Amino acid sequence: MAIQVGGKLIRPAHRIVGDAPVDLSAETVVLQNGHGNVVAGWLVHGKPEMGVVLLLHGVRSDRRQMLGRARFLSEAGYSVMLIDLPAHGESSGEHITFGYREAEGVRTVMHYLAERYPKNKIAVIGVSLGAVSFVLSKSTPPPSAVVLESMYPTIDEAILRRLEKRLGPFSRLFTPLFLWQLPLRLGISADHLRPITELPHLHSPVLILSGADDRHTTLSDTHRLYEVANHPKMLWIVKDAAHINLHAHAPTEYETRVLAFFRKYLQGERE
Repeated sequence: MAIQVGGKLIRPAHRIVGDAPVDLSAETVVLQNGHGNVVAGWLVHGKPEMGVVLLLHGVRSDRRQMLGRARFLSEAGYSVMLIDLPAHGESSGEHITFGYREAEGVRTVMHYLAERYPKNKIAVIGVSLGAVSFVLSKSTPPPSAVVLESMYPTIDEAILRRLEKRLGPFSRLFTPLFLWQLPLRLGISADHLRPITELPHLHSPVLILSGADDRHTTLSDTHRLYEVANHPKMLWIVKDAAHINLHAHAPTEYETRVLAFFRKYLQGERE
């Protein structure tokens, strides 16, 4: 059973995304990601030198998951880049790798944005897998502001938490079987998938978000991540939220907090 489920977990989530919604007036962008791979996305142009925000979706989703965030950021004047992570949507990739090869796509896009917007500061919002992919990308130079939502600390804990919901106390027996498959199926090990180890190397202002009722990324997990993050840093535990779209759950407070965070670190406004 573990082998069958392991195969399902890494199966790519390709799908046709199509054109961007008309109200965003987005440009379709397809970037070469090395070895014949591509990263597909939409680019929404904002006010000159206001700043640009890269949006990174969660596992088995695509750029459309981030449309709500793109709309309020665009309305605020920011340029916005929405992408499909590797092995998702219209981006190429043979397997989902829980952030490891997805990070290569993030590096490609960050380099593109730095060249496309040389006079703009760059921010990132990553959700779950998107957050992991950004942290593992070790992008340089670092962005001016980072929002990390519902990010797992280690792949060991991420798998354990998900199995606990299905198997209860037996989850600890099956977790090693999943981890054992990583080098065989993907050529990577669990040591490659430890965002909590890489987060201390990120020297960007960071806002860490998680749901108070999230059983995938628990409160304990989130507090551990916050502890190792560098200053300046902020933490928001979203009341009554599980492992869900936190913007959709609390849109007004989400937008207020994120826009204030970006005004401070992208425009240099004091609170």
